[in-house]
Amino acid sequence: MITQNQMLQQCYPLFQTKGKLFKKYKEVLARRAKEGEKIVTTTSDGEETQNVAHTGDMVVMNQTAAKEQYVMSRKKFKNRYRYICRAEGSYNRYRPQGKVVGVELTQAVMQQLNIEDTFCFEAPWGETMIAKQGDFIVMPTDSKEIYRIARKEFFETYEVF
Repeated sequence: MITQNQMLQQCYPLFQTKGKLFKKYKEVLARRAKEGEKIVTTTSDGEETQNVAHTGDMVVMNQTAAKEQYVMSRKKFKNRYRYICRAEGSYNRYRPQGKVVGVELTQAVMQQLNIEDTFCFEAPWGETMIAKQGDFIVMPTDSKEIYRIARKEFFETYEVF
């Protein structure tokens, strides 16, 4: 498995030469996580990763067809989302503020990185994350970390800035 550090070293030059700036435009639902709560992120093409929540973390649910969920630290959440209103149950509605530099995992990009059509790497939170040809790898503008956004969900939530 490729470590997060290796991904950063290998992909950083790629982000500088082929990366495009994107903003998340789709609102999300979010709630406070329960300590020790395990969230499995599932996209339209299957299980992507998992994470265990810590005190203060948030569970974010994207408003895509897959309704994928993920855990985010309170600090990152406050930097990337703004409260809009209450929603159903324990969820509130938030407007995204964050931007990412993204690169599509085309066949040429994958050959340049010397990776296969489907590969696994260490997500910023230490768990295994899958990536496939056609997906996007992204780096938020407010941190040095790389994660995958599945192709379908990327186009349901992001646009060129």
